[in-house]
Amino acid sequence: MAADVPQCAPLGRLMGSRDGAPLKLDAPFYTEEELDALYEQDPVRALKISREQTLLRNRLDAARSRDPGAPPPSEDAVKEALAEARSILLRDGGDLEFVAFEGTVLRVRLKGNCAGCPRATLDLKNVVERLVRNRFPQITAVNNVF
Repeated sequence: MAADVPQCAPLGRLMGSRDGAPLKLDAPFYTEEELDALYEQDPVRALKISREQTLLRNRLDAARSRDPGAPPPSEDAVKEALAEARSILLRDGGDLEFVAFEGTVLRVRLKGNCAGCPRATLDLKNVVERLVRNRFPQITAVNNVF
């Protein structure tokens, strides 16, 4: 039965450096069909591989979009990213408001349950800043304005 499982090279490591060298993978990704076949044989392994592939794809996408000469994102594009972060904060009664986008610094206001919450700083860094900076690497900081 193990012969039915497709044989594909294991996920590669992300190759390249931060000094401008191109990033690439040294092995191919599994296709959806290969993962489905593997899932029937070993669901845990298939889920681990799928998760690792997703993380690697995200890193590759982020690395490709980090162009130092790229123009800053538009205010509307930043507001779209903030809308996604806002939906996450709304689950716990928090809220988020766009204040300003100045150069490479984004200013927001945490509201609702986030106002005065001891975890607000963590939410700002781990939710809002991570979402915004993954989409727009040109943004250097996301600050809360009271």
